Amino acid sequence: MELTGAQRIEAPREAVWQALNDPDILRQCIPGCQELLQSSPTSFTARVVLKIGPVKATFSGAVTLSDLDPPHRYRIAGEGQGGVAGFARGGADVRLEPGEDGATLLTYGAQAQVGGKIAQLGARLIDSTSRKLAGEFFAAFARAVAPDARESLANASPSAADEAAP
Repeated sequence: MELTGAQRIEAPREAVWQALNDPDILRQCIPGCQELLQSSPTSFTARVVLKIGPVKATFSGAVTLSDLDPPHRYRIAGEGQGGVAGFARGGADVRLEPGEDGATLLTYGAQAQVGGKIAQLGARLIDSTSRKLAGEFFAAFARAVAPDARESLANASPSAADEAAP
């Protein structure tokens, strides 16, 4: 499966780059993320709960960053095991370009493979779920990185910040 897209983020490229490497921000933005720990400057471990059609599973895995060219681009690769539900692995090339009015244009091209029960659900369901999850992530990421959104989340009570996170 291949997935491409772009997202305009109302923040300078350097701020977007820092957020893409900040486990706290990523944890808030990744749908179903229960844990994201940085084990080195270029690697993370994660635990994510996902529901794809009738299959709900907890995936544990590792993510590695490579081909780093701060603050322009990097490659992210990961693999997760979901027990009897199966596995997912893939990667994405992420690029940041200066946009108009101080914003940043984030573009990505991703490839993924799945196996086990989730692979039996069918390509259309997996594809639509992947697009939905990517959309949720980038919408949450854009809100978290934009200066006005970060300021309002920082000033909000913990319960309000939890409600704002997807």
